[in-house]
Amino acid sequence: MNDLTYPFELQQSDILELMPHRGEIQFVYSVQVLAHNHYIGRVRWRSDLAILQGHFPGMPVVPGALLVEATAQVAGAGMFAGDPYARSMGADHIGMLAGIRKCSFKLPVRPEQWVDIEVKSRQMSPTAAQVGAELRVDGKEVASIEILVVNLPRQDVLQQLQEQEGIPQP
Repeated sequence: MNDLTYPFELQQSDILELMPHRGEIQFVYSVQVLAHNHYIGRVRWRSDLAILQGHFPGMPVVPGALLVEATAQVAGAGMFAGDPYARSMGADHIGMLAGIRKCSFKLPVRPEQWVDIEVKSRQMSPTAAQVGAELRVDGKEVASIEILVVNLPRQDVLQQLQEQEGIPQP
């Protein structure tokens, strides 16, 4: 993972080293880093996830919000592994979804289906990137998504969360 010869692939263990997501919110199984700004991630939702039990009973569908989150996760893993600038920020930074520009959901995604998310990113500022993605199941486009991702110091994010909860800083 230290070599920036493209393409290279991240397995789930590599992704867990780069990203803070754990448990049921971690959707990404692998990411192919094709270039510093081009990634293809593979994601899937297990049918036993509690959130899918009520969406919708008898005809489970992966919520669109989870497709957006998965896109952000693929972008984050790809950037922190394959973009020299994002890599230079180090482990003290965290990628955060900062905005949703456009979403178009074309076909429903069912639990257990593998979704391929092809992401292209464009640096907008030293800490922000615009991300465009096409999501496919078995080669068929199921969604297109455009988001904004920002990389922030972990300590700043933690401080903001603690201030929102009214927890005094040490």
